[in-house]
Amino acid sequence: MAEQTLSHAAKKWAREYETIYILRPNVDADEATKVSDRVQDVMNRLGAKITKVDTWGKRKLAYPIKRFGRGIFVYVRYVAMNDVVAELERNFGILEPVIRFQTIVNRDFVELEEVTSDAEETKFERIEVAAEEDDIEPTTAERLGMLERAPRARAESHDDEGDDNNDDEDAGDEAAASDEQENEDG
Repeated sequence: MAEQTLSHAAKKWAREYETIYILRPNVDADEATKVSDRVQDVMNRLGAKITKVDTWGKRKLAYPIKRFGRGIFVYVRYVAMNDVVAELERNFGILEPVIRFQTIVNRDFVELEEVTSDAEETKFERIEVAAEEDDIEPTTAERLGMLERAPRARAESHDDEGDDNNDDEDAGDEAAASDEQENEDG
């Protein structure tokens, strides 16, 4: 009986993982492509299967990471052996555009050969980063309340459109204030 169990190779079970990595908010499109190519290379080289890739885009971080208040989030779900996770995270540590990453296990005991994926869901999107006025990070002094926050360019343009109405209101407020001052004096 012992001979029968030893004659068959033990079945290797894979696991389903989810990895989220965060890129710098000002990352160049070519650098982002380099990171996604490295992820695909590691997966192909070590026999993993990617089942879903989703670019969540630029989001605000809960706390600053490497002095960045925002980051570009990329979600990758895949089925692999545990050596793939170690190699993938080693590469994330080396790549400069990656500021943070995390991997979790979704399921144990997955047969790698039976996993199928849709080619459209496993395609990495090209990340195009446009300069936005909303991404202006306040300085440390502004965050601490030591300095008043500078007005944003977008807010100033809205104020300029309504200046005609605001001038009339401001003049009325000044007239009312001067009337009150005269009543107090008189």
